Amino acid sequence: MSEPRKILVVDDEVDFAALVQGNLEKEGFRVDLAYNGVECLEKVRRDPPDAIVLDVMMPEKDGYAVCRELKRDPRLCTIPVVLLTAVASHVTSTRYSHADGMATEADDYIAKPASAQDITRSLKRLLSLD
Repeated sequence: MSEPRKILVVDDEVDFAALVQGNLEKEGFRVDLAYNGVECLEKVRRDPPDAIVLDVMMPEKDGYAVCRELKRDPRLCTIPVVLLTAVASHVTSTRYSHADGMATEADDYIAKPASAQDITRSLKRLLSLD
């Protein structure tokens, strides 16, 4: 039996991160949590996960910046990144935009509220587990 895949869930909303963690653990993943972009990068550099579920709007360093930094690092660039965001394609009132998200090198982009099934399906596809 193979070792469960490790997923890093990064979201500044503690309750949402815990909900995603619980759902992914039910699917057999090992899950670690980070609550901002700086903490995410520290954890990834120390112990790279198999995939990252990354919120966009976070303090200290947003998900777009984290994703760009990961994808430019030769040691980390192959880790699949799933961006989660509440930014809709028609929202223009924030400094975030759907186009910015689509322009990152993220491996998938899921709008919040994201269902557990959407996140799990994306991870299984990206990790070739389906």
